[in-house]
Amino acid sequence: MLRGTFVALITPFAGEEIDEPRLRDLVDWLIANRVDGLVPCGTTGETPSLSDTEWQRVAAVVIEQAAGRVPVIVGTGTNSTMVTIQRTRVARELGATAAMVVTPYYNKPQQEGLLRHVAAIADAVDLPLVIYNVPSRTGVNLAPETARRLLDIAPVIAFKESSGSLDQVSELVLAVGDRSSVLSGDDSLTLPIIAVGGQGVVSVLANIAPAATATMVRAALDGDLARARHLHGELFPLARALFIETNPVPVKTAAELLGLCSATVRLPLAPLAPANRERLLAALASCPHTASLLARPMGEAA
Repeated sequence: MLRGTFVALITPFAGEEIDEPRLRDLVDWLIANRVDGLVPCGTTGETPSLSDTEWQRVAAVVIEQAAGRVPVIVGTGTNSTMVTIQRTRVARELGATAAMVVTPYYNKPQQEGLLRHVAAIADAVDLPLVIYNVPSRTGVNLAPETARRLLDIAPVIAFKESSGSLDQVSELVLAVGDRSSVLSGDDSLTLPIIAVGGQGVVSVLANIAPAATATMVRAALDGDLARARHLHGELFPLARALFIETNPVPVKTAAELLGLCSATVRLPLAPLAPANRERLLAALASCPHTASLLARPMGEAA
């Protein structure tokens, strides 16, 4: 089971290439700011736009740089069961702690298909799994009852839940009990999800405000709701601003504004619209956990 703040890691680019030095710097900076784990090669990492070679290199660099200091959960899920098995095998060989498997997109499998998909991965590869439910991107919703059944056939240590429904989160928490963790996949809902039994977050926000996000999650999990609510209030406007356009466009723009890495995204994503860039800049400037970093030159230690 997983508990705490796990960063849905961006993939920095330098032109058309992966910016490995910036990626390594990000790993070190995030760990120094006390996040509980890293999740490279997910949606926020623009994995659909990476070649197989690039995907493997990103996973390898993050695992190597983390050097066992925190768990690394590599996104291996695709809409092909065979390809997902292949990538999960590679993740295991690289030394990943677990694999994050998104429900297959575009295919729109039935609940039975989702069960068989995860079962096939578990049968083929001996590696803990995190199942990612994000219906807005995949077109299919993992039902809480299906999640419960998955625990009987696969080593699922957590469910990343991004349905946006607190009712569904509550049903999921009740369905899995103490057999697996439920993690928020929406930063703005992390505190409410913990309140109904969640155990943390796979966070976009933590790319740019890692210490505050991790502190808020720890406070909530420790029952210090006053501190958690205070931090939630400080972070909430920025968390919302990170989704004014398609993720990860805003968070990569924020990372550039904070001097962490380039805002470059790959097609078919486009740069943030100028008006939204101004809105994002205002959110960064008004957040006490990012305002002091705005003038920092890129690459300078935070």
